[in-house]
Amino acid sequence: MIKGKLSPKRLWIKNPIDVLCEHDCRGGIVVADGKIVELVPTGKTPAADIDTVFDASRLVLLPGLINTHHHFYQTLTRAFSRSLNKGLFPWLSTLYPVWANLRPDDISISSKLAMVELMLSGCTTTVDHHYVFSSSLTEAIDIQIQEARNLGIRVVLTRGSMSLGKSQGGLPPNCIVQDDQTILDDSARLIKSYHCRNEGAMTQIALAPCSPFSVTSELMRATADLSTMEGVRLHTHLAETIDEQKYCQSYFGMSPLEYLGHVGWLSDRTWLAHGVHFNENEIMVLGKERVGVSHCASANMVLASGICPAVGLENAGCPLGLGVDGSASNDSSNLIQEIRLAFLLQRLKYGADKVSHLDALRWATNGAAACIGRSDIGVIAVGMQADLALFSLDEPRFSGFEDPIAALILCGAHKADHVMVKGRWIVAKGEAIGIDVPELLRKHSESASQLRQLYDNVPSYA
Repeated sequence: MIKGKLSPKRLWIKNPIDVLCEHDCRGGIVVADGKIVELVPTGKTPAADIDTVFDASRLVLLPGLINTHHHFYQTLTRAFSRSLNKGLFPWLSTLYPVWANLRPDDISISSKLAMVELMLSGCTTTVDHHYVFSSSLTEAIDIQIQEARNLGIRVVLTRGSMSLGKSQGGLPPNCIVQDDQTILDDSARLIKSYHCRNEGAMTQIALAPCSPFSVTSELMRATADLSTMEGVRLHTHLAETIDEQKYCQSYFGMSPLEYLGHVGWLSDRTWLAHGVHFNENEIMVLGKERVGVSHCASANMVLASGICPAVGLENAGCPLGLGVDGSASNDSSNLIQEIRLAFLLQRLKYGADKVSHLDALRWATNGAAACIGRSDIGVIAVGMQADLALFSLDEPRFSGFEDPIAALILCGAHKADHVMVKGRWIVAKGEAIGIDVPELLRKHSESASQLRQLYDNVPSYA
C-alpha cells in the first residue's frame, strides 16, 4: 500500500498474536476511512464484507505510540564531545552556541530524521518543542510542518521561545532570543495558519516558552492568555533539576511550581516536561489542576537530573505521558525503547509490584493522548483514529516468550514492523515508506558536520 493513500474501504488486520485493548479482539480489527470501525473477537470474522486482508498472525498490535516531548534539531548534536558528562545548566551553556548557528536546511533535515526514527519505533503522533529562533531562522515551525506532512505522521508542534539572554540573567546567547511581542505575534500566526481543532487533526500548535530561566514572567502570562483565547495548549520545561529550583528561589522568591501558578499556568491546558522535583504537596496541586507531565526517563538519567515521581503524579490525577526528549540528551528518538527505560526506572523508584509493563505502555498511549488533550487517539476502540503499531517477535531477543505484550517491553523491542496513521501505512516491513534512508543519513550527517564547523569558527557568543 502506498503512503498517502487511504487504506481500502474496509481493511481487516487479521489475527494478531495479541492486541493491547480492553476487549477481546484477537481476531483483529477492521479499519475504514481512517478509523477503527470493528473489533473482531478471537476466532470470529468481521460482521460485514472486507475489501482487503492484512495478515497480522506474526505480529503484536498496539495503539500508535505518542511522544509528548522532543527537540528534533538536537539530532544534529548527538554525542557532542564538549557537552559530555555535564549536568543540565553547563550542558545547555555548552550547546547553545552550537545551536545558535542552526539554518533552515538544518531544521528540515533534523526534523525529518527525528520523525523517521520515531516512526520506525512505532510512534504515530509526536510533539516537538522548538525554541531556537535567530534572525536567519524565523520559520522553523513552518518547515517542520511541511516535513511532517510529507511523512504522514501526526504532530503537535509547539512554538517555543526564549526572551532572556545572557545579558538579562538568562542562559541562552543574546543572538537566539526574541522580544516578547515578536514571539506572541508569531505564535498567533502559527495558530491561525496551521492549528486544526477537528477530530482526527494531523497538525496542531501549542505554545511553549522554554523554561522559567529563559523567558520573562510577562511572556509567560501573555502566552497563557493567548492560549485561553485561542483554545490551544501550553507546554514548558519545569522542575527538571535542583539548579532550576535554586534559580527560581533566587530570581522569583518561589519554587518552580509556585512560579507556574504565579504566571497563570496551573490548568488542564498545560503539560510539563520532566517534573522531577515536586514534593508531595506539589504533586497534589498538580493533580487537582489536571496538569499533565511528560516523563523523560532517558534524558533525566543521562543528565543525572533525578527520577520523575510518575506513579505519584498519575495517582494524584495528572495525565502522564512519555517523551524521548532531545536527541542530544537522550541521544535517541526511539519511543518503544523509552517505554522500557521508563518502566525500569519507575520500578526502581516504586518497587516491582507497583509498576507493570502495562503501566508503561499506558503512559505512551492513552496517558500521552490525555497530556496533549486528545480523545481520538491512544486506544484501540471503535470510532478511534486508525493509528496503529505492529511489532514482530521473530528475533532472538524474544525467543521463549509467553506473554507477547510483556515481551515487547521486558525483552526490549526496538523496531516496529508496520505502522499506520489515520488508516495510511507509513512503515511497512520495518521500512519507512517512500524514504531513501541512506540519502537521509548522508544529508543529516553532512548538516551535523557543517554545524560543528560553524561553531569551531566562531569563538564565542554574547
